[in-house]
Amino acid sequence: MKCVFCGGRVEKKKVTFSYEEDSKYLLVKNVPAEVCTKCGEKTYSPEVTDELLRFAKEKFKPVKTIKVPVFDYTSRV
Repeated sequence: MKCVFCGGRVEKKKVTFSYEEDSKYLLVKNVPAEVCTKCGEKTYSPEVTDELLRFAKEKFKPVKTIKVPVFDYTSRV
């Protein structure tokens, strides 16, 4: 199969999906995706996309919580 964006070859992989809306951040590990070996674009099946939307909209108990430092690029300029 070829990438719809660049024509590169795609491989099935497990990836980490990240989502941000307002001040809400979500990371979902081990998501099945097709990933382009050339440009890195990730494509998800309709079924996986539906499940990711459920993670984003519903309240699930996370398997773990991490603390992440946040930097502002403009504060360095």
